[in-house]
Amino acid sequence: MLTQEQRDRYQRDGYLVIPDFKSLEAIARLRTRAGEIVGAFDPNESRAIFTTRDQARASDAWFLGSDNTVRCFFEEEAFDEHGQLKQAKALSINKIGHAMHDLDPVFDAFTRDAKLAAVARDLGLEQPQVWQSMYIFKQPGIGGEVRWHQDATFFDSTPISVTTFWFALEDATVDNGCLWVEPGGHRGPLRERFLREGDAITMEKLDATPWPDDSVAVPLEAKAGSLVCFHGLLPHYSAPNRSAVSRHAFTLHATDGRTAYSSHNWIQRDANLPVRGFE
Repeated sequence: MLTQEQRDRYQRDGYLVIPDFKSLEAIARLRTRAGEIVGAFDPNESRAIFTTRDQARASDAWFLGSDNTVRCFFEEEAFDEHGQLKQAKALSINKIGHAMHDLDPVFDAFTRDAKLAAVARDLGLEQPQVWQSMYIFKQPGIGGEVRWHQDATFFDSTPISVTTFWFALEDATVDNGCLWVEPGGHRGPLRERFLREGDAITMEKLDATPWPDDSVAVPLEAKAGSLVCFHGLLPHYSAPNRSAVSRHAFTLHATDGRTAYSSHNWIQRDANLPVRGFE
């Protein structure tokens, strides 16, 4: 599936952008289904927000219970000082997570893709195990910042194998909050580890290496249909979306079954819902 040049670029930079990977029809089906999930969500069930500010403290029961189900999370700026939504519910949701790829037929069909399985193999995942899916809205005007982080923080294994598959469902630009990365940063250390013991969450500090700054960060602008793949140690972030247009994306996180998946990772699976690959 991937050329040798693409494989070499991934090894060098820690990421790869593949244009036109998903059809507009496949994207439309996913967006329609996401809209239906949000439409059926009752805000009175939870006012949980998603934030990358002090994630250990922000990980409440609603978040922890989303590990093997499908739940909605609001943007940080969705509510006014009286606790009321400032705009329509459909324009207030930050993301849906975290098991749509296994529990929802539309998301399952999008994930179980022979072409995607081939890319995963070419990136070194001989036994892919897809642990998490997220539909990210990056809402116009209030789309929240996602601070610098590494995905291996949340999906630790020995050796580290987590790989991210990020699909642009709309054009992602600097204006509406595209991803930013540090090319080659995947060769650096793992800085933090997100640990779960029952319902207790801690963020373990492992390394004091500072996060990248604007002198080394590059934006990954991507047209709708593009697939961005990146290494679990690659530092990345996205700025707030203050533009008038959203930046919908769908993300999958997978590890290699040949590696030892940590029992302290926040998402675990058992025989009731076994972890599966791309095929």
